[in-house]
Amino acid sequence: MKHALTLIAVASLMAAGSAHADVVAQWNFNSVPADSSTSTGSTAASTGAGTLSLIGGVTGGFASGASNGGSTDPVVTDDTGFQTTGYAAQGTGDKTAGVQFNISTLGYQDVVISYDLRHSNTSSRYEMFQYSLDGVSFVDYATFDGNAGDTWFNARTIDLSSIAGADNNANFAFRVVATYAPGSSAYAASSTAYATTGTWRFDMVTLNAVSAVPEPETYGMLLSGLALLAGVARRRNKA
Repeated sequence: MKHALTLIAVASLMAAGSAHADVVAQWNFNSVPADSSTSTGSTAASTGAGTLSLIGGVTGGFASGASNGGSTDPVVTDDTGFQTTGYAAQGTGDKTAGVQFNISTLGYQDVVISYDLRHSNTSSRYEMFQYSLDGVSFVDYATFDGNAGDTWFNARTIDLSSIAGADNNANFAFRVVATYAPGSSAYAASSTAYATTGTWRFDMVTLNAVSAVPEPETYGMLLSGLALLAGVARRRNKA
């Protein structure tokens, strides 16, 4: 019996290890259908479902995702990024202007978010990642430093697996907003001087998570373990 229980435990560990993250939603901003112009694109999710909105007076358009070193988008002929501008005036609107994404995580857990972001010379050097569990109130979570202009900072990654409320949540949302330089009440520029005409260009915005529903192979391993336990029990009863 002890041996059978050990085997079941091993099977359970194997099942747990088989869990893998799925792309719940992703934005690559490329045209649908693909074209040869990076000045056209789409703000609809390229994988999964979700909504994108601009906040704090920011406006958006499309530009190359391949320039200045490029994003992580693997496409070659239509690598488009989502360009934003019209950020707050110097010394105003801290953490109010940027891009927001609303994505349901129903059926998923262990949320991890990543994105690529190109800072222009006059854009805010510092970006704040915030998340929301109700789609309305946002919590500051991580600050990133874009300390070079006309440069892509790829694979910014935020692990929210420790935030239980982000799991299985139809109202989950996050946003990336311009924030003052740490310890100050003013924006710092990525290079030169800050200006409202500075741009942030987003690409490959992705929410990964693990399915909260066990996969078929997980059930199979557990059932095999239970069957083994039952067989051992029958043999012990016959002895």
